[in-house]
Amino acid sequence: MKNFFTDPGFLVSILETMADGLMVVDPEGRILYLNPAAERMTGYSVKEVLGRPCSMLDTDACVFTPDGGGSHGCRLFQLGSVSGKRCTIRGKKGSTVHLLKNAVVLKNRQGQVVGAVEVMTDVTSLYMKELEVEELKNELCQEYGYMGILGTSPIMMSLCEQIRNAAASEAPVLITGESGTGKELVAHAIHRLSKRHKGPFVKVNCAALNEHLLESELFGHVRGAFTGAIRDRQGRFEAAHNGTLFLDEIGDMPPSMQVKLLRVLQEKEIERVGDHRPLRVNVRLITATNRDFSEVVASGRIREDFSYRVNVIPIRTPPLREKMEDLPILAGHLMKRISIVNQKPTLRIAPAALEAMKAYEWPGNVRQLINALEYAAVTCDDGTIELADLPAYIAQAAKSAEAGRKNYRRRENLLAALERSRWNRSLAARHLGISRVTLWKLMKEMSIAEPPSS
Repeated sequence: MKNFFTDPGFLVSILETMADGLMVVDPEGRILYLNPAAERMTGYSVKEVLGRPCSMLDTDACVFTPDGGGSHGCRLFQLGSVSGKRCTIRGKKGSTVHLLKNAVVLKNRQGQVVGAVEVMTDVTSLYMKELEVEELKNELCQEYGYMGILGTSPIMMSLCEQIRNAAASEAPVLITGESGTGKELVAHAIHRLSKRHKGPFVKVNCAALNEHLLESELFGHVRGAFTGAIRDRQGRFEAAHNGTLFLDEIGDMPPSMQVKLLRVLQEKEIERVGDHRPLRVNVRLITATNRDFSEVVASGRIREDFSYRVNVIPIRTPPLREKMEDLPILAGHLMKRISIVNQKPTLRIAPAALEAMKAYEWPGNVRQLINALEYAAVTCDDGTIELADLPAYIAQAAKSAEAGRKNYRRRENLLAALERSRWNRSLAARHLGISRVTLWKLMKEMSIAEPPSS
């Protein structure tokens, strides 16, 4: 039987039908052979590259080291082989081609190196897909939620308009809204759209620090200013120079700190704790609170003069219950994010589950919606989130809402029957197909009283 593997023609046929590119070089790295797949990848024909150094392909994976003779040799001949190496080459027309390369040194029977062979797989399309996924992952994961200001409802369109207007100004902004409505996301959006977008965006939670720590956090301190101050420390105002400083939960800021901050806003200068040398700062201030700001001012927790300074441009972030028409958009966007983070196919939401979500009040707003969908993604067995996959409190709320709607319809039907019969209980009961006693019980249960006699 003929040995095909010793037949040169048979071997050439194999090389020329391979989908992967194959290149053979001599010990000096000069190209001896390219198969048709390698020609397509590089854009060069065999005739154009024959005898030329493989460095002409400008690959980022090749390392050339001194060989002791005054020239430089390819490190592949020192290593003996390369496996699964991601690299790029520059094609004939200047295009970048992304490859997965495997290479091995070739030796003759005497053990002498006679060249090397490289097998190349074009992964450019895969690389571009990975890039798209990575960009989407960064977009979705960086703030978990630039989707917090997504929506097409009138109230969200109004919010977007307010953000654009605030970004065009340098005046302080006060963002109010319930917890989980995306106040920080709005602050980020204002910063990104403003002329300060190239500067830093620095945030501080005023409720997380006591008065003394908050002062040091905002203005910084010098070494020896207090026990534990072993070195100078830059404050958040300095860190936000030429950018934006976002103060969250401003309603919890102590009155004494309000006075100091008021001076900073007026003079555009700060003093580090323990130092008396003023430092100039150029900062755009954005504040936020989840409380009713007018009530906080009326209670005396916020000074009036301070409120005038920070509440120049007021923006309110609407709760989720006020924009239920945007719930499908938000839920769909969140499911994409959850699927990418968990490296799973994107889940869809069954109509019954979506209706139950619309019936819920969402006291935790978008933050609670995120948690609910993450829970559903874990409990879901197939590719669709059903009502049973949602947290129990949502399903219970849906049942209560449905029961409420049924009771409302029953009450309306009962009132209509009584009106038609001019409040004659016997005629109304006959029309409804129930007994007079049952009608009386229903009227009592639904708090329907007899109309006053005319």
